[in-house]
Amino acid sequence: MSVFGRIIEGLRAIGRPSAAVPGGHRVVRARYDAAITNQDNHRHWALADGLSADAAASPAVRRTLRNRTRYEVANNSYARGIVLTLANDTVGTGPRLQLLGIDGADARQVEHAFIDWARTVDLAEKLRNLRVALCEDGEGFALLTSNPGLPGPVKLDIKLIEADQVTTPLGSVDATANAIDGIAFDAAGNPVEYQVLKHHPGGPLGWVAEAIRVPAASIIHVFRPDRPGQRRGVPEITPALPLFAQLRRYTLAVLAAAETAADYAGIVYTDAPAGGEADQVEPMDTINLEKRALLTMPGGWKMEQMRAEQPATTYAEFKHEILNEIARCLNMPFNIAAGNSSGYNYASGRLDHQTYYKAIRVDQARMALQVLDRIFAAWVAEAVLIDGLLPITVRAAARFGTIDWSHQWFWDGHEHVDPLKEANAQGKRLENHTTTLADEYARKGQDWEAQLRQRAREQRLMRELGLEVKPADGAAATPTATPPAQPPSPDTPNSDAGDDLDARAA
Repeated sequence: MSVFGRIIEGLRAIGRPSAAVPGGHRVVRARYDAAITNQDNHRHWALADGLSADAAASPAVRRTLRNRTRYEVANNSYARGIVLTLANDTVGTGPRLQLLGIDGADARQVEHAFIDWARTVDLAEKLRNLRVALCEDGEGFALLTSNPGLPGPVKLDIKLIEADQVTTPLGSVDATANAIDGIAFDAAGNPVEYQVLKHHPGGPLGWVAEAIRVPAASIIHVFRPDRPGQRRGVPEITPALPLFAQLRRYTLAVLAAAETAADYAGIVYTDAPAGGEADQVEPMDTINLEKRALLTMPGGWKMEQMRAEQPATTYAEFKHEILNEIARCLNMPFNIAAGNSSGYNYASGRLDHQTYYKAIRVDQARMALQVLDRIFAAWVAEAVLIDGLLPITVRAAARFGTIDWSHQWFWDGHEHVDPLKEANAQGKRLENHTTTLADEYARKGQDWEAQLRQRAREQRLMRELGLEVKPADGAAATPTATPPAQPPSPDTPNSDAGDDLDARAA
């Protein structure tokens, strides 16, 4: 057989999977069961599509998701608590700056100046608002602007913008072809310009479709891309929206069943045959019943109370499972989402919280990279121009471009459910040289240098006042001091680890 003939025969064999080909081999056509559409699953996969990330998250789709998410968070206690807890655990009381490229008093002066400005503009509250926007809107926008009304010397301010205002106005087109809903990009995919509506579309002047073109250097856009090429965010609790609705419906059904069982409601019926000895009663008529009263029925008729057939005994179990599923899309354990740790012990609480705290650290890293670093760079650009705000050596080095602005951010630490066990473990790690003071203080969101300086000042003052300083090995103790009572361990029979976890969730 010629080469051409063998090619033709091979193509024919591909079309006949069960046929044998020369050499005794059989052609097998493999397939995936999940790719098969049949009568049983075609309804389930009816909405599956091959749209791109930006096409799937179109402006109309994102607008609908934002409106429904905001409604659910505003009217559902669990949704509100989950969103606020996530924002509080991520941002806490706000990040603290530590300079790494500057040492000594100069670094502390710069850090204190930034802290004073952060308090002036209430940076922590705005960061918490941004974290809430990631849950509700899928993305957050902040405008770096100048506010002459600020009391401090630095007039830089952060103005938050809702995602609804960053869009292409109706009747207009984007400046470039590479644009998506109010954001223009260059050939490399970098944002170049944002279109920000002057008025919120849902406000009294929302009909005024007028936008301001803001350069990308003045806008901070933070969101979590779930797909490659995605350029606008989708609310993080989108997968849980139908579950919130189911929880609400089930709660109302249980309540209605309980009310039906409590009320004296029933149905009037007779055992007499048609045309038998029974008074005439209008079909489907209603009888108003008085509470705590004896009633008489028409002759030959009986009354039976309505019985609630709804399985109210499974309400707690259903609520537990659906809340657990709701919180899963946010990597949040059930006891934090529900504010209830009654079914937890010490080990399960620690294990469930590990995934949650890892997710929190990822969120904090995203917030530091996409938001805080840009805010700090804008603050430095203005602060170095103000006389007396920063050390003269720092300003001179910044003028010649020889200064190292490398830094890191510290966040609030997470309290341990058993402080005694954590303290013992911390001492062992330091003794075995498997950790450092910097790492241990960072777990609590503190600067190790600042804490050691504060401790040294305290010890000097104690010596001046004649107070005994406890040695490092703990051999001596203050004669008049009374040892503080240690908290009970969750492993003891009288302890309740669930109460500690409840306090942590609150």
